[in-house]
Amino acid sequence: MTTQYFRITAYHPDKNFSMIMDSNGMFEKLWQFSSELIQKGFKVLEISNGERFIDVNITIAEAKPDKLFVQAHATGKPETTTHTLNGTTYRAVRIADKIYVPDKDRRA
Repeated sequence: MTTQYFRITAYHPDKNFSMIMDSNGMFEKLWQFSSELIQKGFKVLEISNGERFIDVNITIAEAKPDKLFVQAHATGKPETTTHTLNGTTYRAVRIADKIYVPDKDRRA
């Protein structure tokens, strides 16, 4: 995974829905991806590059520089939860049935 792989968890307060969205090659910098969502009315809650997050049950999106990938979406705000891997418990995020750890250095 390269540093051009980015993942954001975002919440849209006016429409009351949240999503996990990935970009694989569309943006050169993480702030560009974040800015794109903020301009569309989202609050960015978690932001990671491919080296920082741990997938629990989300498949990595294929490289497509002209596409964004909605990995999960649901009404309401995302749920903060935990995930234990190899004896270490991490802070994790859940939207619908999808879970990931936004920052592998952040323990629960």
